[in-house]
Amino acid sequence: MSTTAVPQQHDQEHEVPAAFTRVPPQDLDAEQSVLGALLLSGDPNSPSNRHFHEVLETGLRAEEYYRPAHQMIHRAILALHQAGDQVDPITVADKLTQQGNLDRAGGASYLHTCVQAVPTPAAGAKYAEIVRAKAYRRSVIASAHRILEHAYSEAGDENEVRELVEQQLTEIIAGTPSLHEAPPTVGDLYLDFIAETEAIQQGRQTGLTYGFADLDLLTSGMQPGNVTVIAAASGIGKSTLALNSAVAAAKTGAKVMFASMEMSATELMQKIAAAEGKIALHHLTHQGGLTDEGWKTLNRLGQELFRELPLRVYRPDGATLGDIASAARASARAGGLDLLVADYLQLIEVEQSRGITREQAVASVSRGLKNLSVQLGCHVIALSQLNDDGLMRESRAIKNDASVVIKVERPDAEDKESPRSGEADLVVEKNRFGPTAVLTVGAQLHYSRFVDLPNT
Repeated sequence: MSTTAVPQQHDQEHEVPAAFTRVPPQDLDAEQSVLGALLLSGDPNSPSNRHFHEVLETGLRAEEYYRPAHQMIHRAILALHQAGDQVDPITVADKLTQQGNLDRAGGASYLHTCVQAVPTPAAGAKYAEIVRAKAYRRSVIASAHRILEHAYSEAGDENEVRELVEQQLTEIIAGTPSLHEAPPTVGDLYLDFIAETEAIQQGRQTGLTYGFADLDLLTSGMQPGNVTVIAAASGIGKSTLALNSAVAAAKTGAKVMFASMEMSATELMQKIAAAEGKIALHHLTHQGGLTDEGWKTLNRLGQELFRELPLRVYRPDGATLGDIASAARASARAGGLDLLVADYLQLIEVEQSRGITREQAVASVSRGLKNLSVQLGCHVIALSQLNDDGLMRESRAIKNDASVVIKVERPDAEDKESPRSGEADLVVEKNRFGPTAVLTVGAQLHYSRFVDLPNT
């Protein structure tokens, strides 16, 4: 591929950051060849128009060209295509003239130069991949420059610097743009569909376990990219239920992070030890309460459970969504993240929340956790406080973002003499994966756990 003259008069529009004195990565030959392939498409119904669409299917954007002139030409081509008009050097020159950009794009002759530069229009998509790869490298350099500039400026506090660094690194880690593949046909999907249907019909788990058989059956488990909301009044046991689910999922090998705004790491460890070792919680929390047998149980749990359990406990110094998102991304980088538990929504703060209502703030947190579940490909359990009248605070926004909503009720919470003492109802009010229902489980809160009731 020979190097062909390109318009030079507007190169100054690409300023090289002071921190980087080398010329940024770019391939002008590939850029010209992409434009040449597009310009050769001509009639939208011609055979060569297939190559035009193959280039567009790579996702190439005008901003990814290094030369501003090439960006202008690409936009003019797209404008003609979207209007259903023919694309060739004559029509593109006319469109650039209408936009007042013909001279800035190098003139009509430069369009013919691009046509002559392309070795074969059939390889246009490959040339577009090269252009996108170079653009990605430039974006990495730009991200690094933004990090350096922010660090040198000493603006903001360390949390703002950390957030900027993580955002930039997340964008970089997203990977080099690549050629899009055609979506699978239903024929391609059929075998996987049959396998999943068979798993459902036979009762095999298709998502992470909640630790409760009926709840798993009703919802098919916790699916990545989705949110489960567990809501209850204060003191009912929503944190205990969520922690039970977190441990159950982790025991299957799932990577879990439990973020608590209420309990310390020690309190969470006490609850796990009580539930898994059948040790009365108050024996762990009061002086002299632990017997020799209890100490043996703790030692056994250390060897058999805690040492290998892929469960991270996060107790943030602050209580912001940014803190939780930062820790979740770090967990994902450190080995993966399948489940994130946030305890609880109304205690999580959003940055720059002045001037917005409490409902708007919680809605922002709820939406942020939903977005995080999609970005990281994990499931999120978000806990929510209920009002005294049994309604979820800021319920509309929270329910909209959730795939599953579970309200926890205990008959003996109000009536100590209830004949259903020791039971709890999991009221599944929303379930995108199946029907709603009321499921009853055992409440053994002295062991800090809920359990399946035996079949009768």
